Amino acid sequence: MRKAGVLMHITSLPSELGIGTIGHEAFEFIDFLKRSEQRLWQVLPLNPTDFNNSPYQSPGVFAGNPLLIDLIDLKNKGLVWDEDLQNIDFGQDVEVVDFDKIKAYKYNVLRKAFERFRKDYNYTLFETQNDDWLHNYALFMALKEHFGGSAWFLWDEDIKKRDKKAIEKFSQMLRSSIEYYKFEQYIFFSQWNKLKEYAKQNEVEIIGDIPIYVALDSVDVWANQDIFLLDENSSPKKVAGCPPDLFSKDGQKWGNPLYDWEAIKKTGYLWWIKRIKESQKLYDIIRLDHFRGFEAFYSIPIDAETAREGKWEKGPGLELFQVIEKSIPNVKIIAEDLGHLTPEVHKLLEESGYPGMKVIQFAFDQYRDNPYLPYNYPKNCIAYTGTHDNDTLINWYEKERNKEFVRDYLNVAEDAWVCVGIIRTVLQSRADTVIIPIQDYLGYGKRMNTPGTVGPQNWSFRIRKDAINEGLIYHIGHLTKLYKRNLKE
Repeated sequence: MRKAGVLMHITSLPSELGIGTIGHEAFEFIDFLKRSEQRLWQVLPLNPTDFNNSPYQSPGVFAGNPLLIDLIDLKNKGLVWDEDLQNIDFGQDVEVVDFDKIKAYKYNVLRKAFERFRKDYNYTLFETQNDDWLHNYALFMALKEHFGGSAWFLWDEDIKKRDKKAIEKFSQMLRSSIEYYKFEQYIFFSQWNKLKEYAKQNEVEIIGDIPIYVALDSVDVWANQDIFLLDENSSPKKVAGCPPDLFSKDGQKWGNPLYDWEAIKKTGYLWWIKRIKESQKLYDIIRLDHFRGFEAFYSIPIDAETAREGKWEKGPGLELFQVIEKSIPNVKIIAEDLGHLTPEVHKLLEESGYPGMKVIQFAFDQYRDNPYLPYNYPKNCIAYTGTHDNDTLINWYEKERNKEFVRDYLNVAEDAWVCVGIIRTVLQSRADTVIIPIQDYLGYGKRMNTPGTVGPQNWSFRIRKDAINEGLIYHIGHLTKLYKRNLKE
């Protein structure tokens, strides 16, 4: 079935309090998607973010991001008071998330809400149903607070190694802090479940990302040290990255710890099954980031100066996905298969049956067999004008060297029609599914992220409330119907 959708992260929604949340504006966005004939909403990971605000580096991959909590909903429940939301400085640019200011006010308000909260049946049920990850996550966050924000591998030896007596001691000592972090998660999931149910009622499916790797300074590594390649001091023996290429002469050394796939295999891939199952609580469809790393991953010695010293090592391959499919029969997965792909990766994608990704920005090198040219798309794929890591269409075309070929391919005479021409070309392609970033529909120039960089320019994109209007709804709906992506099964 031909479908279409929009890529926009929750934080990019308009809001009176400086950051998009899972509140009223998110429900309105689902209304917009339905009215414009869209069946899919793709978001970035919903987990807590790191100090660089990247949703791809999280202290806990089973947890939800408290910055996405809707404070107005808590106000309506009496947990947040009017004065808590007055005289707040959350930045004055309505198209930018000022994360430093957002964190300063929002965590303060959430602490006050926690002090006013009284446990009820629903909270107890949530705590019980999620105990296998919730207590570890809350304890980890409380310990980070206790140790001044330092990474877990710098903590005292007994708690770093998760000695049973140390776990019991700190669980008692930090009880109040642990309860606060559990409260955050209860509120997040309570609000998210209502939003997801509303999306379901309106026949909108939510696509979300699972990064292949987890952050070194995370509860996921601290609580599962036996499934990562760590030495006796709990330091990584090797780390993830990618080899030298046209974009980086020394390659990239990401620093994420590598999985001990042999150890994971002996458990029946239990941690990965659990991760997929928990992700299904957040998303209807899961996009597996860096899919090629499951076939072979780039391994860099921890003491290497650059990624040049790394080498490729074999991943779990098809066996992992067969186990996942057996344990979770109805799981829907998209393989992020971008980048340099080997025949082995192509084979793994074919054997898995997962749809891969096609990004038209990679198409115009003038080689007619380029797999990103729309006439080469298979039906079983997800076609994009760009992803969160790509430049926006308008900026991409400005830098494109083969402008004449682009215009000729699109059959447009003027540069002003290129972006709309690209959107139309992707929508009319054979691909079963098309996802367009909201920036490309709006003709915006600000991208979500520039890979390999850190700073306030990344992850901070927001739209104005008046960006979603009747004209945009008609435009997107018209194109969707024109190319028959609005038909239901």
